[in-house]
Amino acid sequence: MAADADKGKSFHMGPDEFREHGYEVVDWIANYYKRIESFPVLSQVKPGEIRDSLPTRAPQQGEAFESILCDFEKLILPGVSHWQSPNFFAFFCSNASGPSILGDLLSSGLAVQGMLWATSPACTELETLVLDWLVPALGLPEKFLSTRTGGGVIQDTASSAILCALLAARERATNFQSNQTGVPGTLCAYTSTQAHSATEKAIGIAGVGRDRLRLIPTEPNFAMDADALARAMENDHNSGLKPFFVCATLGTTSSNAIDPLPQIGPVCQKFGAWLHVDSAMSGTAALCPEFRYIHDGIEHADSYCFNPHKWMFTNFDCDCFYVADREALIRTMSILPEYLRNQATASGAVIDYRDWQIPLGRRFRSLKLWFVLRHYGIEGLQFHVREHVRLAQEFAASVREDDRFELAAPAPLNLVCFRLKSGDQANQRLLDALNRSGDLYLTHTRLNDRMALRLCVGQTNTTERHVRNAWRRIQEEAGKLQ
Repeated sequence: MAADADKGKSFHMGPDEFREHGYEVVDWIANYYKRIESFPVLSQVKPGEIRDSLPTRAPQQGEAFESILCDFEKLILPGVSHWQSPNFFAFFCSNASGPSILGDLLSSGLAVQGMLWATSPACTELETLVLDWLVPALGLPEKFLSTRTGGGVIQDTASSAILCALLAARERATNFQSNQTGVPGTLCAYTSTQAHSATEKAIGIAGVGRDRLRLIPTEPNFAMDADALARAMENDHNSGLKPFFVCATLGTTSSNAIDPLPQIGPVCQKFGAWLHVDSAMSGTAALCPEFRYIHDGIEHADSYCFNPHKWMFTNFDCDCFYVADREALIRTMSILPEYLRNQATASGAVIDYRDWQIPLGRRFRSLKLWFVLRHYGIEGLQFHVREHVRLAQEFAASVREDDRFELAAPAPLNLVCFRLKSGDQANQRLLDALNRSGDLYLTHTRLNDRMALRLCVGQTNTTERHVRNAWRRIQEEAGKLQ
């Protein structure tokens, strides 16, 4: 009987029904941004609380959309930490914007699988164009343009970009033999003690081995010590090992330190090592000429990446990864089974981005980035970057003026590392109290083996009011500890 009753029923959401509920969802998102400051920034739920509030089995029959959206608000929203809150100062931001969300909506609606040029030419060609736009906008070398020997591709995250760069470096160092015969045990890679853990993860995945990753000490400003790098590479070379990869960071996660590329680059060239530059968060700052000093020495880089999803109002995920020699990357990544062969690929006249990344499939990510660039323009993006840096510098000045606190590291851009002078226990109690309050969200790190609190100004809608309120709340909670 049930089968008879369902005859003629498609179970799909038709275009008219989609339009109706689509309006409801857009309205919900718009209203969410209006009321976002009413929510605790850091979710206050306990482990398992969200799962326990939901049924243990999937529904047998479909449910009304109104019921689904209602449960989303009632059951899911309490478990959300509000990354788009203007009071989110934790980690490095992962911000979004109206044009980015709408561009991503169109991408979801098209549901393109852009693995090959042939599977959707616009997906490939728009990506190539948009990444070429960003080369002069950021003051990057022309060798990263697709019209030269290099080019750009959108990865999901900087972690994937580091892995792709490391794999290409591994193949170049082994004359493109390690994909075929395995990785020799002589390769050595280098990064600083302050670099992101993604490099260590990539070394393991690539089969080089974590024992072959050298963590280079830093200068007092937490930037890589180029002389120590040179000594480490020399020692390995003299021991019969092969230095093949260096990951430098422009804006380290802990303290926003800028590694000295003008000194690191020549060391890499001496040993023939691939230099990858990870500028995941801070790269966006180079849109402003006055902050472009972070790219001094970038001409030495074999590859470079930054994340528009961190500070360029483009929702996650979107990492721009550039290589100076695209043939090295393509030769490393390419594999061509029969079912992917087509006339466009065979002609050599197109880019197939599947050969520039780990997975085969890929989304139409460039659409949201294109929307952002066209909506804001470079001028609009510069305005907000400058304002965020100004607010962070104002916060740093406030820290200096309070005798209870000190800066834990230089603050060149929009990240301020600070702490109470009274020790780690007091700083932990301060951090816990602030995050429990729901008024703001901070994270911490350790610098010179001492705890430091991190405040990053980079959320799309963060204004002077939010930064000043954050400092007021920090002072209030610090006062309660005395």
